[in-house]
Amino acid sequence: MKISAIILGLLLATNWTVDTANAKVEFSVHGPFGTVHGDFSGLQSAIHFDANDLAGSSVQASIDAKTVNSGVGLRNHHLRTEEQYLNTDKYPRISFKSTKIEKAGSGYKAIGELTIKDVTKPVGITFTFTPNGNAGLFKGDFTFKREDFQIGKEGGSVGDLITIHLEVPVKK
Repeated sequence: MKISAIILGLLLATNWTVDTANAKVEFSVHGPFGTVHGDFSGLQSAIHFDANDLAGSSVQASIDAKTVNSGVGLRNHHLRTEEQYLNTDKYPRISFKSTKIEKAGSGYKAIGELTIKDVTKPVGITFTFTPNGNAGLFKGDFTFKREDFQIGKEGGSVGDLITIHLEVPVKK
């Protein structure tokens, strides 16, 4: 019975297509010398979302780690090539897969698994969805400990927490 409800939910949830060119995946890391801001591009995602059918809703998303951009060429090179950071040749994708979407305050929360550098950890992404006819906008934020994903050295001049901000325009 439960499996039938899940299958029915997947059939009823709306499939949304991401406007990849205008999607924003931004990060910030606050450290002892200030806050570093940056972004990734080229979001690939499969979004099935219906506010009236959260059980049938799901998100799978990934991004090409090589698109990391901090605005400083030398820093970008270190982030892309060094094992202590992203080593994008060895670990080319960063991905998220939801296991559950639930109501959270005035918005929602996608609970799932984030994978960076072949390390998978549970995360919750709080988000809102603003529909506009056959289009809409998802906005969300989440924070994780960089050391949980083997990013950077313990301590040092890099902050412990990485915050991700998402703005994802979609259409049916």
